[in-house]
Amino acid sequence: MKRSSALLAAVAICAGGGAHAQEQLSLAFVVNAASDFWKLAEAGVLAAQAELPDHDLQFRYPATGTAAAQNQLMDDLVAAGVDAIMISSVDPSNSIDAFNRIAAQIPLLTTDSDAPQSDRIAYLGSSNTLAGVQAGEIAVSAMPDGGTCMGFVGFLGADNAIERIAGFRQAIEGSGIELVDVRGDDVDFARARSNVDDVLAANPEIDCMVGFYSYNPPKIYEALQASGRLGEITVVAFDEDPITLGAVRQGNFAGTVVQDPYQWGYQGMLLMAAVVAGDTSGVPEDGLIIVPTKVIDQSNVDAFEAELRERLGG
Repeated sequence: MKRSSALLAAVAICAGGGAHAQEQLSLAFVVNAASDFWKLAEAGVLAAQAELPDHDLQFRYPATGTAAAQNQLMDDLVAAGVDAIMISSVDPSNSIDAFNRIAAQIPLLTTDSDAPQSDRIAYLGSSNTLAGVQAGEIAVSAMPDGGTCMGFVGFLGADNAIERIAGFRQAIEGSGIELVDVRGDDVDFARARSNVDDVLAANPEIDCMVGFYSYNPPKIYEALQASGRLGEITVVAFDEDPITLGAVRQGNFAGTVVQDPYQWGYQGMLLMAAVVAGDTSGVPEDGLIIVPTKVIDQSNVDAFEAELRERLGG
């Protein structure tokens, strides 16, 4: 496991002598909604816990996938004495005041979907724009003669969705491929499936689908399988749901762009521990700590899945 010198120094500071070593500090990772995608981040938090035995590391889901629920959860955590929070924001642009209220009390970091206009200390996660570009490159390679794509995503207004879509459009420019629209579902899995069914019924010209959130590709798979069109429509995916990886292995999906949420959880906890201890050397000047994304296709899906099993303990 790779660790930066700054994060290792942070662990040394937190584990060493001084006032902070005499008390159990509490750090929280707050996600945007209940999804299997976050299991890897939780595994990363557990790995960090082994290196921060004097800290209480929490992994928290909001009651619902809304900004209001997230903000209430953060307020509750602060009231309970949490010392720092990392959050994947549902709606960053409309949560600035809430984020600044939290940041005025404890260190606040973002992951997955940034809120750069807020007083957060740093963003640790993917470059969603570059991930979108990688997805667009998968489409260009799979459809050399062009095509017509429909996209599906959870939160249309979230920065991670906006940036992925923009990156995808950037990559397909001039290729003869068009992304005609993106349907949102607000992380409602039934709606995610019905969105695909509706497109199949109303838009017979669509020959490409892009699932921008982790659960969207499996819903695309279900709908295509039910309609008898699995393998006919080019599918570009995000993340590493088992159904997605199986479809890539079988050749039913062109490929998927995977992030590294394990490292978000692992590195994020070490970084927060350092910041709480007074060490901000691990925070770059621009506040951006980018964990690279990569493309998974038939050539490397088996090796990638083996790595996932190891991280998740089998």
